[in-house]
Amino acid sequence: MNKRAKNSAAMLVSDHKNLASTTANLTPPQWIQCDIRKLDMDVIGKFTVIMADPPWDIHMELPYGTMTDDEMRNLGVEKVQDDGFIFLWVTGRAVELARQLLHVWGYDRVDDIIWVKTNQLQRLIRTGRTGHWLNHGKEHCLVGVKGNPKNFNRGLDCDLIVSEVRDTSHKPDEIYGMIERLSPGSRKLELFGREHNTQNNWLTLGNQLDGVHLEWEDVKQKYFARYGLSLPF
Repeated sequence: MNKRAKNSAAMLVSDHKNLASTTANLTPPQWIQCDIRKLDMDVIGKFTVIMADPPWDIHMELPYGTMTDDEMRNLGVEKVQDDGFIFLWVTGRAVELARQLLHVWGYDRVDDIIWVKTNQLQRLIRTGRTGHWLNHGKEHCLVGVKGNPKNFNRGLDCDLIVSEVRDTSHKPDEIYGMIERLSPGSRKLELFGREHNTQNNWLTLGNQLDGVHLEWEDVKQKYFARYGLSLPF
């Protein structure tokens, strides 16, 4: 085995040891029921990974409310991360807007995960619900990087998810395992999440959650000092 191969093998072993050592260090799921447009982002602190599935205005009839492009630009995402990654789900016309938002929020786009949608028989979806000219059988998740992130695991996953379609806007569970392997044991934030999105090591924000449940003491202190027992709507 040459020197480069030995170094690569050593890095891979180190990554797996790091992953194994942090799986026991899990914080239970946390969430805040809120209108994200009105939440003071300063109260929730900083995160190593952010994921968002925004209600894009894609100029189609949808079973939920959407946000304008300007509302998206002014969410204050840049306040909750100094160094780390963002995973931004996009569809339709939102692809170009999402790339602009990554720049506005201070990110460089470095990757693009594709979710290939299947039905209950594990066959490809050919009659997707979105698409102006062609039916969409896939969705994209743009990956952006900000600052100089450290202690992340490279090369453990690929950029393709093949998974069954469920309820509207219900993204594949595989994305959480992928992100946890990338940054095991770290603080993670999900924007526009629902009850099924709550995960260990994640704080989930969204208006379809139920109340407030926080575990991190520093976040609890800032949040309740700012809002008391009320919800930030």
